[in-house]
Amino acid sequence: MNTLMIYGATGYTGRMAVEHAKALGLTFEVAGRNHSRVAALAAELGVPFRVFDTRAIIADSLSGISLLLNFAGPFAHTAEDLMHACIQARVDYLDITAEINVYRLAETLGASAAANQVMLLPGVGWDVVPTDALAVRVAKRVKQPLALNIAIQVPGSMSRGSAMSVSEIIGAGVLARVDGEIVATPDATPRHFDFGQGSVLCAPLSFGDLVTAWHSVGIPNIAMFVHISDAAFPEGDLSQLPDGPSAEERSAHRARAVVEVTGADGVTARSVIETVNGYSYTPLAAVEAAQRVLNGERQSGFTTPATVLGSAFAESIAGTVITDF
Repeated sequence: MNTLMIYGATGYTGRMAVEHAKALGLTFEVAGRNHSRVAALAAELGVPFRVFDTRAIIADSLSGISLLLNFAGPFAHTAEDLMHACIQARVDYLDITAEINVYRLAETLGASAAANQVMLLPGVGWDVVPTDALAVRVAKRVKQPLALNIAIQVPGSMSRGSAMSVSEIIGAGVLARVDGEIVATPDATPRHFDFGQGSVLCAPLSFGDLVTAWHSVGIPNIAMFVHISDAAFPEGDLSQLPDGPSAEERSAHRARAVVEVTGADGVTARSVIETVNGYSYTPLAAVEAAQRVLNGERQSGFTTPATVLGSAFAESIAGTVITDF
């Protein structure tokens, strides 16, 4: 029987994911680093559990598991150990990160994973699922696509985990893909994007799409931007932030992203995706992705959500609307 392990299950987004997986009747185990918290969650859900630190993971930690879905961020601290363990144990790996360096790592491990018939699929939540799908969709509307710009809107307050992950993204520096290569672009300037409610200023930032979009659509020039709509990026001791926004706060702030593709003839096509709040979207998309992988939608090596699950996958989450311009 195919068995899913949800690692980081007691976190803010991980807990929403396990509740959704339980509601769907999936066969899964919960796992994490804190024994009392993991054991309590497992008892509440009536599912098996395991406790291990990623830095001390051993082969037995993943015995009997077909797919590991990682919610434990910052992913710079967990993904590498878990990817290596999954490759060794022949377990498919999924996560929900937006951290650029995790994608670059997965890309470098792709050949090793493929040799062991293991799939490495980071980014099965917001933002990468919608933006990867939108990149494929918009690229089809222009001739010889040469440049891709992606902007995401961060509505409302951030979770503690997201703030820590964004710190990792900021620490990677401002990057872009230029003529097929990822390069530092410290002089990149903000620019305006319209998410459907008027033009707003967005700052350049290096998300995982610089890797995923290259693999999904092969466009040689890619830049990423972000607009934090409600409040500035939190400062101070990020570990003291709340777990995340409440259900009411999530309902009040829908998520949006815009993708622009310019072709060799200078023509630009644009689409906007609007959906439920990113913190609501992520557990739904991640569990759905895991279920589809367990049902056979997979390929060995490093890959992307749109490649494996199709560009329509982003719209499978209720409340998602795409508008083409």
